[in-house]
Amino acid sequence: MTAASPSPRRPARSRSSALPAFALYGEAGAPSAPLLHIESIHSRSRLYDWEIDAHVHQGLHQVLWLREGTVEASLDESRINGEGPMALAIPPGVAHAFRFSRNCDGYVFTVNATLLAEGDAAGVGDALQTLFAAPRALAPAADAPELPRLQALFDTLHAEHEASSDDGPVPRWLARALVWRLAQLGWRDGQQPRRAAAAGRQSLYTRWVVLMESHYREHWPVSRYAERLGLSTERLNRMVRAETGRNAQALLHARLAREACRRLVHVAAPVSRLAFELGFEDPAYFCRFFKRQTGLSPSEYRRQAQQAAG
Repeated sequence: MTAASPSPRRPARSRSSALPAFALYGEAGAPSAPLLHIESIHSRSRLYDWEIDAHVHQGLHQVLWLREGTVEASLDESRINGEGPMALAIPPGVAHAFRFSRNCDGYVFTVNATLLAEGDAAGVGDALQTLFAAPRALAPAADAPELPRLQALFDTLHAEHEASSDDGPVPRWLARALVWRLAQLGWRDGQQPRRAAAAGRQSLYTRWVVLMESHYREHWPVSRYAERLGLSTERLNRMVRAETGRNAQALLHARLAREACRRLVHVAAPVSRLAFELGFEDPAYFCRFFKRQTGLSPSEYRRQAQQAAG
């Protein structure tokens, strides 16, 4: 008989009023790149005796998909006792905890919404705002025609995520389809999210993400984003910092730098042309901006990426 391996310690509860914040439950530190992650429920929860203590995710949207089994869930002040099939939509900054039955089966999907809103993803912005306007449960009937399609999307996304060794487009396409399907399910079922102040904040944050994705290359000042959202600049920064730990300008700069990295690797064009395409009037200023963000000049970054690719 082999000795059972010790279970990992539960993440320590903070002595302050702040809840633990994770990218993935129990793992310290922030992800080095925008996150798109899916895992089976049992892969992590069984390590914690099927109970996940209260915590938050800053800047990350999460969906719990329960195919079968039961869950006792806390989403902020809401308490949900449910059984599969059901989905729980968890916006950024929502305190949540779970207790699963041991026979549960399903997935936990975690993503930066900016990854899904990037590019010309028609309808995804509206779907994000609909699905994550507030924490809520979506429970399709066991014979609902949408159910096999949803399960197939979760299964395929999980398989693709497990098999992918790079930042390919397929997981993003599948994740967009999944968010769109779940949003449509909520709309058709007439399930309206609660209208509490916290729900308004979470909806605003998702609206900010979608608006940023639409206009970051136009170099809007933060005040213009705030005006479009009906907020003061101070309130927008306070909301974004509460969700991500960074202010709005820092997120805009990070988004520009990420797009610059992508184009330097995949687009065979002079740095000056890429600078203009990203809304910089002065290529020299773009080079200084890029080096502040990454520690490398654009040419150095491109050269290192080419060398790494062999």
